[in-house]
Amino acid sequence: MIRVLLVDDQELIRAGLRGILRSRFGFEVVGELPDGAGIVETVEELRPDVVVMDVRMPGTDGVTATRLVRAMPGSPPVLVLTTFEHEEVLAAALRAGAAGFLLKGVPAEDLQRAVRAVADGGAWLDPAVTGKVLATYRDGAIALHTAELDALTPREIEVLELIGTGLSNAEIAERLTLSEGTIKTHISHVFAKLHLRDRAAAVVFAFDHGLVRPGPRD
Repeated sequence: MIRVLLVDDQELIRAGLRGILRSRFGFEVVGELPDGAGIVETVEELRPDVVVMDVRMPGTDGVTATRLVRAMPGSPPVLVLTTFEHEEVLAAALRAGAAGFLLKGVPAEDLQRAVRAVADGGAWLDPAVTGKVLATYRDGAIALHTAELDALTPREIEVLELIGTGLSNAEIAERLTLSEGTIKTHISHVFAKLHLRDRAAAVVFAFDHGLVRPGPRD
């Protein structure tokens, strides 16, 4: 079971998320919050595998709450959900450390896939707004890398490209017919060589350098 913490100010939305993230699909909703207040204490107590976070909430907003969660040792990944397509807000969530974002109203299967992906250490960027969000992210972010692609081996470039498409470590291992441990080693080398903070930054790098382009996910 993937343990999920829901953070959204609307009870109706949380009820809908509970219906999608049910045990029959491999999920367990271990807790809920109406905003980001108390998020650190709740995460410490419940130890969720993934935090599903709204960004526009009264009180402590989702970007601030994401930053608080990601500052915790061994913090769970945060998947941002929003009805807003404001790229500045979603870019701010990425800069705060979110593993990805998804627009509310997507099919239930997409939400389930997104939660599984980030729980497995992956990133998930909704293709409907990815291009605009990444452009805004790059404009406002501090430089996340100081090296270029020539610092990587051909295999590391291949791994970076697959990270950019949103594949998990296990999926990359299957695609390249390598062990998951080997993939983790390659990813560690990529992050170190390019001075990347996290997987979301690796996705941005892959888009920046033309390895991946916004579009529908396979």
